[in-house]
Amino acid sequence: MMEILAAVTGASITVAAVGLGNYGRRATESRDAVIRLTAAVENVATRLNILHTDMKSRDAEVFSRLRDLEAAVARLEGSKNPH
Repeated sequence: MMEILAAVTGASITVAAVGLGNYGRRATESRDAVIRLTAAVENVATRLNILHTDMKSRDAEVFSRLRDLEAAVARLEGSKNPH
């Protein structure tokens, strides 16, 4: 009877130790996944900021050219209609 109790106790301790080891490993894997995802989100945010800056610069150039074209067209229309 004592051998059975010792075996059950030993098996219980082993199961508990394995469970704790798996819990620790999963916690570490989860932490690593969060770190990787955070780095990826920061990278995307940086790239979006760069893209936004590039788009603002391009839009400023396009609208400047459009203003110049509009002024040129207005001058041409004014010279065509001498009224």
